[in-house]
Amino acid sequence: MQQFVIDGGYPLKGEVTPGGNKNAITKMLPACLLTDEPVILRNVPKISDVLVAIDIMKAIGAEVIWLDDKSVQVHAKNIHTGIVPRDLAQKTRASFVFSGALLGRMKYVQIPAPGGDVIGERRLDTHLIGFRKLGCEVEFDKGMFTMSASKLVGADILLPEASVTATENLVMVAVVSEGTTILRNVASEPHVQDLCQMLVNMGAKIDGIGSNRLTIEGVARLHGGEARVGADFMEVGSYIGAAVVTGGSIRIKDADPQHLDMTALVFQRLGVTWDVEGNDIIVPSNQQLTVQMDIGGRIPTIKAQPWPGFPPDLMSIALVVATQSAGSVMFHDWMYESRFFFTDKLVRMGARITLCDPHRVLVQGPVAFKGVPNITSPDIRAGMALVLAALAAKGETRISNIGQIDRGYERAEQKLVSMGARIRRVNLEALETVEIEMIKIDPV
Repeated sequence: MQQFVIDGGYPLKGEVTPGGNKNAITKMLPACLLTDEPVILRNVPKISDVLVAIDIMKAIGAEVIWLDDKSVQVHAKNIHTGIVPRDLAQKTRASFVFSGALLGRMKYVQIPAPGGDVIGERRLDTHLIGFRKLGCEVEFDKGMFTMSASKLVGADILLPEASVTATENLVMVAVVSEGTTILRNVASEPHVQDLCQMLVNMGAKIDGIGSNRLTIEGVARLHGGEARVGADFMEVGSYIGAAVVTGGSIRIKDADPQHLDMTALVFQRLGVTWDVEGNDIIVPSNQQLTVQMDIGGRIPTIKAQPWPGFPPDLMSIALVVATQSAGSVMFHDWMYESRFFFTDKLVRMGARITLCDPHRVLVQGPVAFKGVPNITSPDIRAGMALVLAALAAKGETRISNIGQIDRGYERAEQKLVSMGARIRRVNLEALETVEIEMIKIDPV
């Protein structure tokens, strides 16, 4: 097990380039299985969730080659099974998108319930309702889903919720189904758009990309192609937050700022601003962090919403920024009932946070964070939020279970160090071994 050891209180300065969108690449990789021709993906982040997805693809027969540090070629010519290994699938939530890819390619898949973040219940009913309407039979027994279809046929499907992964799963099946599929109430996040555009480049016929209604004309087969993964706007938002809470000034290169309009509006409520130059974002130093109250002096609420609303995965980051802003603000994540269960760790560091219920917290700022000996990262975004708090804190903080952070952030500590942060990765087992050896030494 590894830890981050962070000596806080140093402003970030310099520039950083975010990696490719985690939520895009973990869906674009499975989509490569829909063709027996080579597909090249650019701007691929080397994060653990991507490496797990590649391991799954290799296990079912695909050939995956790194062309360079950020480019991958997938050739799924000889897929020999539709069974996704349980041990790999349970390492990442995104594994369930292999069900749509394999149904589209083989009309058969056996896949376990996925693993990933523990931030609340994320049901799969929306996926299964859509699969059945496209002609699939679905069975569930002993933690395994078995899905098959003798024939995939387009349908008019209204999703019960605008689920990102359900939208992506159904799109992958629909592009190779007979006839027309209309998907209504779909998700339209940038990563959904990246996937759809990739499929179009491979010969799919999709109309309405970026909206909540997709019309898909099925094709007999897809061909190979090439696609680029867009910048991870969650990572961009995280580095904006890191600069702000440390009082620093940074340039985020190739940030795709067109996807951050709502993030900018929400961060403005906390007193945060930034400038855009071409495809870069510049975060100025020493911002006047003050919460903008609602009319009549009422406490404002920051609420997670489906795209183009404020992304739920940035709630944890914005919450840490709010601890440094003068005033009170309510955070409401109605989607995930365990999103805010990491806030007790921020309270240990000095935050004034009231957990109202599983979905809402009240934050009062500003506070001066202090380092703590050991806190644990419960999920990807909460983990990075704790890193931000530690960077702003006076003294040393140790964060455990950083494998969660590695799932979504590529070389996080190296990028932060390049901007002046004092953060290092240590091997906990090695430290424990040293301590045991010291204890065994007899006094002279």
